[in-house]
Amino acid sequence: MTDLHPQTPPHVVASGLVRRFGARATLSERLASRLTGQTIAREVQAVSGVSFTIGRGEVLGLVGESGCGKSTLGRMIAGILTPTAGEVRIGDEPVMSLKGRARKTTTRVQMIFQDPYASLDPRMRIIDQIAEGPVSHGLVSRGEAFAYSVRWLETVGLDGSVAQRYPHQFSGGQRQRIAVARALAMQPDTLVCDEPVASLDVSIQAQVLNLLLRLRSELSLTMLFISHHLGVVRHLCDRVAIMYLGRIVEIGTAQAVYEVPQHPYTQALLASVPELRLQEGERARFKPIQGELPSPMNPPPGCHFHLRCPHVQPRCRGDTPLLAGSGGHEYACWLRPEQG
Repeated sequence: MTDLHPQTPPHVVASGLVRRFGARATLSERLASRLTGQTIAREVQAVSGVSFTIGRGEVLGLVGESGCGKSTLGRMIAGILTPTAGEVRIGDEPVMSLKGRARKTTTRVQMIFQDPYASLDPRMRIIDQIAEGPVSHGLVSRGEAFAYSVRWLETVGLDGSVAQRYPHQFSGGQRQRIAVARALAMQPDTLVCDEPVASLDVSIQAQVLNLLLRLRSELSLTMLFISHHLGVVRHLCDRVAIMYLGRIVEIGTAQAVYEVPQHPYTQALLASVPELRLQEGERARFKPIQGELPSPMNPPPGCHFHLRCPHVQPRCRGDTPLLAGSGGHEYACWLRPEQG
């Protein structure tokens, strides 16, 4: 695995991550199983051998279509899901141990979800939801919990007087700020942000993004920022990883990925976003993505993108290209000369 951000020491290290889920058999398969007496086992391969690093204080954007495995990968980084294979380390500590999530890393990495209302308990006051984790982990005493929680509310731009309210008494943007405050109250050094502005109005999106940028600078946070919005990722992230059907197909600095995209899937994503300014002539050369995402229960062999790729070659249908490149810009495609 190549260190793709050599300017800062690796802080998050993901090595060979795989995650498979059991899947329910279809009705016809269940009927066939009863007739034959054979058990049919189905599974979804959500993540397939993903490796990357995130430098300390860096923001890595993770981009791809819905169903590509981005959220599953983020939950493994946060320690919410246990990898089927592979390992995640934050600093020198594994996120997962054989007994589950390592207690030391429980406070070091926190996750911010897409829907802030769903991530907050509607029956609990905001003050209690922010204080619950820090108190249970001994970060603050019960006597100090109120003032501690108010301080984090003010850090994210909310007045401390709202601490006694319930989630339904806030707007969507305010609830997302509360979710950020709750995560920061655990004193993490790493945030996994899973589509944190996707459910917000455009004007509110900008406010939350600017908040994350400010907090990153003030608190020296490392972030994995998951999004399908290429414009948002370009605004916030230092590097970008493009994910397709469980695999990372391109990774590099935001400037390299946006200005000189190499993988056909990256080019197709960029061509489908009119507001992104590609270099002269690339709008015509890069074609928007066509067709539907294949099922992760039955991914195509070889390069997963070959069924939708305008440059498909015979080799793409059977052999899997590996990430390779130079200058921290890597992509997995048989069009690259050295892959041949």
